[in-house]
Amino acid sequence: MAEWPRSGEEPSASALLRTCPEDFLVSEELGFEPSGDGEHVFLLLQKRNLNTVELVRRVARLSGAPERDIGYSGLKDRNAVTRQWISVRMAGREEPVWSDLETGGDIRLLQNGRHRRKLRRGVHRANRFSITLRELAGDRSALEQRLVEVQRDGVPNYFGEQRFGRSGSTLAQARQWAADGARRIPRNRRSLYLSALRAWLFNTLLASRVRAGSWNRIVAGDVCMLHGTRSHFHCEVPDEDIRQRARRGDLHPALPLWGRGTPSRALELAAVEMASVESAPRICDFLEGAGLELAWRPARVLADDFCWQFCDDGGLQLDFALGAGSYATALLAEFIRYHDASGNNKEQGSEGD
Repeated sequence: MAEWPRSGEEPSASALLRTCPEDFLVSEELGFEPSGDGEHVFLLLQKRNLNTVELVRRVARLSGAPERDIGYSGLKDRNAVTRQWISVRMAGREEPVWSDLETGGDIRLLQNGRHRRKLRRGVHRANRFSITLRELAGDRSALEQRLVEVQRDGVPNYFGEQRFGRSGSTLAQARQWAADGARRIPRNRRSLYLSALRAWLFNTLLASRVRAGSWNRIVAGDVCMLHGTRSHFHCEVPDEDIRQRARRGDLHPALPLWGRGTPSRALELAAVEMASVESAPRICDFLEGAGLELAWRPARVLADDFCWQFCDDGGLQLDFALGAGSYATALLAEFIRYHDASGNNKEQGSEGD
């Protein structure tokens, strides 16, 4: 996150992140209950030190279902203990003993039931985090003051570094792929590259708002997004009611996830901003040509139930929930300089999905 400006001062405190998987706990909140009937089996699985792709492979081997018939709402971190839902289309197949997934010791079956529809990407409501930072160093009083500000004001809703690959490798590959004429590549790789390019454009626009001090305010021409939903509307000139709702956190300014859509003042303003960034206009055109549809993402994220506790062993425990698509690492970067002690590559799209 170092390349994107923070909303506050450079953090003075530092700590280690992920010294073990149990230091990073994530639980997916689906937001609805399986209906109890239908051809899809919904499984709530806990995994440790395992990525979602491998989890899907193991479910496919046990069930006999092809991977295309297995759904999940988001990718979850490998270097963590995470709980997430998986759906398996079992029409015409004999249901296996799902607890057999537990034989390797890194998966636990927590719940299962039937549902009428396949689980799709991004449909879950939120991710709940419990994160322990180790070897905390720095001014504790200054850190706590910054924690209070983050709790009250939220943080810029940047895409985390996971979206761009280790040291930006995925983004670099995506740029080269686009420059080479978007040669035919596997579908999952294509999706990876398009997501990285889109996220870079979003972060670039958000960084401009952070520098201007307007990342958490509604300005003329903005798209406004209702907190906790995808509902949005255009605001030509914000009145006092709009400004107050933004201060309360009921509304957030939104920025485009670039693609083809209806022209608007908000898009025109974004295009003007992009025109001054090297290669950005070409990437905007490329994403439209790739068939992506315009979407909107809030510029600010407020963590729900955000609380913290300083531990006797010199650590800091954080508990909070973020809506689907927001990144815990983007929140951490606002108040602490952290080093990821896992030393492993992060899974594309994890945390925020």
